[in-house]
Order: sequence, then C-alpha cells, then structure tokens
Amino acid sequence: MSSQGSLPPEPLACGRFTLTFERPLVMGILNATPDSFSDGGRYIAFGDALRRAEQMMLDGVDIIDIGGESTRPGAPPVPLDEELERVIPLVEKLKDANVPLSIDTYKPEVMRAALAAGADLINDIWGFRMPGAIDAVRGSDCGLCVMHMLGEPQTMQVSEPDYVDVVREVREFLAERCAELEAAGVAKARISVDPGFGFGKAVLEHNYALLSHLPETAPEVAAGVAPYPILAGMSRKSMLGALVNRPAPERVAASVAAAVCAAERGAAIIRVHDVAPTVDALKVWAAMRDALAGGAFRHEMH
Repeated sequence: MSSQGSLPPEPLACGRFTLTFERPLVMGILNATPDSFSDGGRYIAFGDALRRAEQMMLDGVDIIDIGGESTRPGAPPVPLDEELERVIPLVEKLKDANVPLSIDTYKPEVMRAALAAGADLINDIWGFRMPGAIDAVRGSDCGLCVMHMLGEPQTMQVSEPDYVDVVREVREFLAERCAELEAAGVAKARISVDPGFGFGKAVLEHNYALLSHLPETAPEVAAGVAPYPILAGMSRKSMLGALVNRPAPERVAASVAAAVCAAERGAAIIRVHDVAPTVDALKVWAAMRDALAGGAFRHEMH
C-alpha cells in the first residue's frame, strides 16, 4: 500500500511557470504528426497546429503538450530532423502565449532544442532512460513527466503484457526513475509521474487496475511529504474503446468520463484531446467536491 496519505501534491516547478493543483489541470494534446491513432494528420500543417493551439487556449487549457512522433502501438520511429522540424517552430511561435508548453519526446536532442526554444516541461514516455536524456534536462528548470512503459511502442502490445501486480510494479519502476533523476541533481519539485495507460498494459485488466488504484501508482514518500503529481492520459484510448465499442474519434464522452474518474482518484494533470468538454466536466466535479467539503449537502445526505 502506498503511503501517499491525503496530502495534495506540492506545486510543480515547470520552466517559466509554477503549477499548482487546487484542481486538476487539463493538458491539451497537440499532435504534429501524420499517424497519431486519434487525429493523425489533422494538425501536421503549421497553420492548422497553431489554430488548434489557439482553440485549446480559448477552451481553457492549462498546458499544451506538443508531439512530433506518434507513440501509438506499432508506430515507427521518426527521424530526428523530422521531429525537430515538426515541434520546434511551434514552441517558438507559442512560447509567448502565456501557457506552459510541454514536449512529448524521448530524444535528448529534441529535449535540448525544445528547452532552448522555450518549452517548460518534458513529457517522456521512456521515463528518461535513453542515453543522454537525464543530462539533457538536469541543468534546466523545466518540469518533467516520468512515464511507465512496458516494452516499446513497436512491440508493447504484440504479446500479452504480463505483471504479477501491475500497480506495485508500475510504482516501483517510477520510484527507480525518480530516484535516478534526483540522484543526478533534479529537484523533486520538478518531477511528475504517469502510470502509462495503454503502454504495455492489457486493455481492461491492467488499465482499470491502475485507474482504480491511481494514488498508489506514484512512488512512496516519507510520512508528511507531499506525493509526486500524477498525470493521467486515457483520452480516446483502447481501454475506453473496448467498453464503448466506438472508434477513437467517437470516444469523447468516454474520455470525459475517464477524466472525471481520474480527478476523483487524485490525478493532478489530465492529458486529453477534447479540452472544452473536459474543462466543463471538471468544473462540475470540482463544484460537487467543494460543496461536499463545505457541508452544503449535509441536510440532503441525512
């Protein structure tokens, strides 16, 4: 059992920003790729990607996560130069928009270039395991998101993922990665964690075990120490499609439901394709939470 207790996460140091978690923050996905599982090709053109970012900001996004390489199961790797061409101009154009910019990459060269261009957070599906990844971020002030992945995108769902205890094994992996980052001089205040929904997990069994035990996926901390912020990314994924039997673009309602479940289970950041409905749903959830905390429902409950 994790020793997280009821403490909320401390603020996350995130480049030019300090993120606080009085409510879950919404991270909007900006896929500058031709082959994303959900919206591949829609925002590969620079102008389309900018318009998408502008719409997300109007919809109330808290963080924009820019990706130049698809990480869907079976996705082929993208050459370094091509990934740089997709993401760096977007960072340069959006860096003055007063919204934190995250880069979804595992390549140290992209990390360095993105940070130099003005990115605030590095979101790494490999958990900073690639040679040079820790060196690329250790001397900066950017935030980090450390994700768990079993295998790699090309092979992670080819054979049935196998765990004895998926929650414990994810937590232990994330603890090891956080410890290595902190040993290299990265402050705990810069680190968030992601259990990696859909990345080497059985569609229903493992993903819903992680969701139901979300607080326990974060590395254990000493009593009285705030837990690491948890990022939950389930938007439009197969774990939802397996239940609702709809293709990825039609999983908006399921994705919003998953976002509310993640908020209820303690997610600090929720990564989504559909910003506006998620923001709306979380406002309703937060109003209910605040009313309960203030005793507004006491009469009705008795």
